[in-house]
Amino acid sequence: METLIRHARQACTALLGAAMVTMAAATGPAAPPAVQTQVHALDGHRVTLDVYPAAGLPRGAAILSHGFTRSRGTLAGHAQALADGGVLALTPDLPCTFDFRCNARALAALVGLLRASGTFGAPVERVMLVGFSAGGLSSLLAADTPGVVGFVGLDPFDRAMSGESERLGLSAAGRLRTEALLLRAPPSRCNAEAVAAPWGSVLPTLWRDELIAGASHCDFESPTDWMCRLACGETDPARQQQVRQGLLDAAVRWMR
Repeated sequence: METLIRHARQACTALLGAAMVTMAAATGPAAPPAVQTQVHALDGHRVTLDVYPAAGLPRGAAILSHGFTRSRGTLAGHAQALADGGVLALTPDLPCTFDFRCNARALAALVGLLRASGTFGAPVERVMLVGFSAGGLSSLLAADTPGVVGFVGLDPFDRAMSGESERLGLSAAGRLRTEALLLRAPPSRCNAEAVAAPWGSVLPTLWRDELIAGASHCDFESPTDWMCRLACGETDPARQQQVRQGLLDAAVRWMR
């Protein structure tokens, strides 16, 4: 009889343990929401973008713009990190290669969609624009759009357009009233010898201008690839983490 009782107890214990494992699996951390690829008409262009839903109720939104000859996939890591922190993140493929004003108009249209109900769910009141390299210039040109509360330039680029004497970004930076964060690498051929560094001296509401010692242009992408590393230099996890932390700091500051 004692043997039967002992076996019964062991069986009950095993069943209870299996049930607890099943319950733990069911109530454990939820998987992050799936990334959605969408196509939208923005300022007359069909633009493909990836949407990274925010974990929980979104505190705001971020639009991340890629660099010259790059794509939305090269900012996927930054977008996911922001989404994990409760920020709805969008990474568009910019529609115009050399026309930065064209890209800025498309970004402004995307901000408008975020602020309206329906397209991306409930209206978003606070939007931050993040741009890498040439995407930083396009984002700066759109940063005065209503609803934009912050601009982040990731080793941004600047240039003067044909027939114009002043660089686009430098002119726009002097007029911008949106708070800005600059994360920059030392001068190199890939950031046109730090051509956007003068933005820091003219931005009226500059929050931080952070030079990341030893950084290559590729340290500001996430993920980058062998083509960038071949052209612009190797990456370093510590430097990449500095860039990521700057973005997260900005989200905390602007998405309160």
